[in-house]
Amino acid sequence: MRAAVIGAGAWGTAMAIHLARKGHEVVLRARSAEGARKLSEERENRLYLPGVKFPDRLAVTAGSPGPSDFTVGAVPTQHIREFLTEIRADVPRAPFVSLAKGIEVETGLLPTGIVREVVGNELPVAVLTGPCIGREVARGLPTAVLLAGDHAEQLQPAFNTDRFRVYTSTDRVGAELAGALKNVLAIAAGIVDGLALGDNAKAALLTRGIVEMTRLGVALGAKAQTFTGLAGFADLFVTCVSPFSRNRTVGERIGRGERLADILDSTPSEVEGVPTTRAVLALARRVDVDMPITEVLNDVLFGGVSLEEALTTLMARTLGPEHPPRRARAGR
Repeated sequence: MRAAVIGAGAWGTAMAIHLARKGHEVVLRARSAEGARKLSEERENRLYLPGVKFPDRLAVTAGSPGPSDFTVGAVPTQHIREFLTEIRADVPRAPFVSLAKGIEVETGLLPTGIVREVVGNELPVAVLTGPCIGREVARGLPTAVLLAGDHAEQLQPAFNTDRFRVYTSTDRVGAELAGALKNVLAIAAGIVDGLALGDNAKAALLTRGIVEMTRLGVALGAKAQTFTGLAGFADLFVTCVSPFSRNRTVGERIGRGERLADILDSTPSEVEGVPTTRAVLALARRVDVDMPITEVLNDVLFGGVSLEEALTTLMARTLGPEHPPRRARAGR
C-alpha cells in the first residue's frame, strides 16, 4: 500500500518509519522545502529522533505526496486548519487517520472535525491513539494502540505488526477526547512531580482525572468504556509517568518555579496540553460538566493563581461520595 504522512515532527516521523518498515511505500510531507531537503539528505530526523535511520521505502517531500491508499495526519491540533488549508489540493482523497491529540481553541473541534471542515465532509476519518511514545515506536518497542472511526477494521492490518498491536473501535469521539484530555492532566501530573508531592497525590490525580475525562466524554456522546481502555487510562498513565512526555515535563518545570512562557520558548515541539486546557474548560462549561482539576490548572496557566492556592482549592472542595448517583434524566 501507499501512505502519505503529513507532518514531520517526532510522532509523524516515527509513524512514517513504522509504516515503511511494515512494507508500505511512504511519503512524509514536511512543512518546508529546506526541512524536506535536510531529512532526505540525512535520512533521519536528528531534531526529534536522532540515530533512527529512515527505511528505504520512506521518501520526504515538501510538495504533493501524490495519490495514497490512506493519509496519516501528524500536525499539532492548533495548526491543522492553517496547514491543511495551505495544501488542501494536495491532500489525497483517501481515508484520513489523525494522530493529533487536542481540541481547537477557537471552535472546540476535535482534529478529525477540523480535517472534515477543511478538506470535505465526505472524507472518511479515524483516529489512532493510545500509549504511544514516538521514540519507542521508532525503536520498535512493543506498543498497543486504538484505531477508532471510519474504516477502522479495514485499516487495522495496514498499521498492525508483531510489535505494534492495533485494536479498533467505533467511538471516534471518545478516543479523540481521551487523547486531548490526558494531555491536560499530564501537565497537572508534572506539577505534582515538580512540587515533590508524592506518589499518593499523583495516584489520586490520575484516578480523579479519569473521572473528569469520562464525565465530559459521556456528556459529548462518547462511550464511558473508552476512557478505561487504551485511549483513556493507558494513554493517561504513560503520559503522566514517562520522562519523554512533553506535557508532563512542562508541568514539572512549572512545579519547580519556571515561567510558562519561558518553558514554551525553550521547548522545540508543540505542547498540546497548554492550549487544550482552555478548549476543554470551554467545552465543559458549555455542557455543564464539573471538571475541578482542569479548572484549577487553567487558573494556574492563564489566571496567575499560585500553585499553593491551586492545591488548597482542590483539597478543600466540598466533601462527597466517590461515586455520586447519576442525575435523573429529564422526564423520568
